[in-house]
Amino acid sequence: MITNDSVRSFLDGHRIALIGASDRKDSFARTIDQALVDHGYDVVPVNPRLTEVDHRPCYPSIKDVPGLVDGAIVMVGPDRATQVVEEVAGAGIQKVWLFKGVGAAGAAPPDAISACERHGLETVAGACPLMFLEPVASVHRIHRSVRRLRGAVERRADRVT
Repeated sequence: MITNDSVRSFLDGHRIALIGASDRKDSFARTIDQALVDHGYDVVPVNPRLTEVDHRPCYPSIKDVPGLVDGAIVMVGPDRATQVVEEVAGAGIQKVWLFKGVGAAGAAPPDAISACERHGLETVAGACPLMFLEPVASVHRIHRSVRRLRGAVERRADRVT
């Protein structure tokens, strides 16, 4: 289950690597990138096929990112997610968000989650950050509510069940 504390802890960071960043206008990774930037985060794009995203340097791997990173959002397919978690852990990053949208495995297959646990990483597994960036847009608020009803996301602390 995704807890309010784990989400808050991750979003309390300032410099966030977005692994699987995209420069395509129709990409959801780009949507998340722009939302994080709009919320004041220093987003560091990571994608081996790009050199720049929105006039910011894009790094081929998390190990190539200079300076400290507070957390990493992993937006790669399930076939690469575990390898990326290993790279994140190797880079000394302690907080990871394994993205999962509607209806797909995303970056949160069981082996990637197990790798996070094995490395002792603080993990938000199986959600979209847009479900938690305030103010949450209606479609993402509905998505979060559905996940809460299913028991995948902790209910708000101020709500009596």
